[in-house]
Amino acid sequence: MMRQKWVLLLAGLAVCALTPALPSITTTHMAQMSRQTPLSPADRSLVSDTFYLTVGIEVSQWLLPTVKGATFRPAYLAVGVRLDQGGRLYGRPQRSGTYVVPVQVCSAETCRQQDVTLVVLANVPWEPRELTFPGKAGTPLDGEIGINGGPAGVIPTFTVTDHDKVPQGVSIGPDGHVGGVPAAPGLAEVPVRICVAGNCAGVVVRLIIV
Repeated sequence: MMRQKWVLLLAGLAVCALTPALPSITTTHMAQMSRQTPLSPADRSLVSDTFYLTVGIEVSQWLLPTVKGATFRPAYLAVGVRLDQGGRLYGRPQRSGTYVVPVQVCSAETCRQQDVTLVVLANVPWEPRELTFPGKAGTPLDGEIGINGGPAGVIPTFTVTDHDKVPQGVSIGPDGHVGGVPAAPGLAEVPVRICVAGNCAGVVVRLIIV
């Protein structure tokens, strides 16, 4: 009977001695878990992580790191598409689909992993919807270049490649909107590059101002 009391007493002392150590064990475990938590938006290593490409069209896009001087570990991202050390996506996509692949972004001697999504679309022909816009000096313009065709759900982008050709007071936005107030009459031919999921073509937008 006396031996059982001593065993119970020693067990109680052991529990008391272990209790102060539990918070530190729990804290260490939580710290390890926090290091494995996925990056929050504020900690992302890339400015953009989703890219739209077209089957058979040469890729000409770049991964932009949020940290200056960062490099990338070369990788195979999709069928026909690769990534080089400078962040350049190159090659020709060979198969449509959505590819989510991890990319290593390195700064100094530390590398962080972030997923990149490539949406490869079928090659669907498209053409510009409107390229000529009449207007009057001193009167606001309100037109849109737009496109017909192309893959469904993909928003085209419009880039003026020679801003010196744009008449004073007029603007052509990245969404294809032609606006502003022409300052003087005249005929202007503005080169614009239209891209639909990496499928790009150059066009000439004509502005006829009277």
